[in-house]
Amino acid sequence: MIASVDIQELIDQSGDFIARHQRPNGDIPWFDDGLTDPWDHTECAIALDLCGRHKEAEKAFMWLRDIQNTDGSFWYSYENSKPNQMAKDTNYSSYVAVGVWCHYLATADKGFLELMWPMVEKALDFAISLQQPTGQIYWGCDEKGAVWDEALTAASSCIWLSLRSGVKIANELGIEKPKWEEASEKLAEALRYHPELFDNCGFSTLDYAVSWFYPVLTGVVNGNRGKGHLLDHWDKFVIENRGCKCVVEEPWWVTVAETCELVMALIRVGEREKADQLWEWALRLQDEPGSFWSGIKIPEETIWPQEKITWVSAAVVIAASAQLNGTNKLASVLWGKFDK
Repeated sequence: MIASVDIQELIDQSGDFIARHQRPNGDIPWFDDGLTDPWDHTECAIALDLCGRHKEAEKAFMWLRDIQNTDGSFWYSYENSKPNQMAKDTNYSSYVAVGVWCHYLATADKGFLELMWPMVEKALDFAISLQQPTGQIYWGCDEKGAVWDEALTAASSCIWLSLRSGVKIANELGIEKPKWEEASEKLAEALRYHPELFDNCGFSTLDYAVSWFYPVLTGVVNGNRGKGHLLDHWDKFVIENRGCKCVVEEPWWVTVAETCELVMALIRVGEREKADQLWEWALRLQDEPGSFWSGIKIPEETIWPQEKITWVSAAVVIAASAQLNGTNKLASVLWGKFDK
């Protein structure tokens, strides 16, 4: 494993890279002149907090507050803060709760929590409005409100994490949210014991790595069960000496983001040796300090795409900080309290 001082330097450099791409209004696009989506924008804000860049992170959350739709949703993507893809995704909308909770853990700023509460409340209420009696939450609707009646494992796992974060925010503010508690319990039950309710979209979402490891990454499946789940499908998704594939089918594309997220999932269940190995492989795709290529095509050995993307650096920061838990004060505060 790389020494802590090197990891801290990498975190700082990656934070600089993300901050350089943030626009004056707080918007963090994928790359210069690129699109912004609310999920990856939030991921970048979390990374900025882990870098100690709390002012930049707060600006990112203020931007989200300003663009939220009246029903609590966000559009799927934005171009220069204007709606680009006119779809409302429950996961993309609700993830703001995770980001707001992380910012509070990093700063202990209760005023910020109070300021962001209306946004969080509306976002999570929008998400659970698409929950079904059997527990799963449909993944979204179009601009006219027509619901897409399918649920995805990865997205639903993340929504569960968002609901749990929302409950913690509510508790800090002395507010009770029994509907969120009930919704998260029903969703967890569905994810753990009724996989047949998910990933029936007409394309093979189970062949996506995120469908494999997100239940463990988010904590909805944990302990020995989570460890077994990761190890059972390891050879299906991991290429030795490369990292984690985005999808099972050829052409294979090993990505930095998926590899770093898998690192975090492994750390969650105590598989530190495998996490360290994947981490070393991911670092090979670093370009300039703080920036990473998204991935590499195998067996062609070609970099694709050519853009170096902000949320890839964010995934690196979050995975790096997980390794500093116990040796870095900020990382220890955030990771030590996040699941409590």
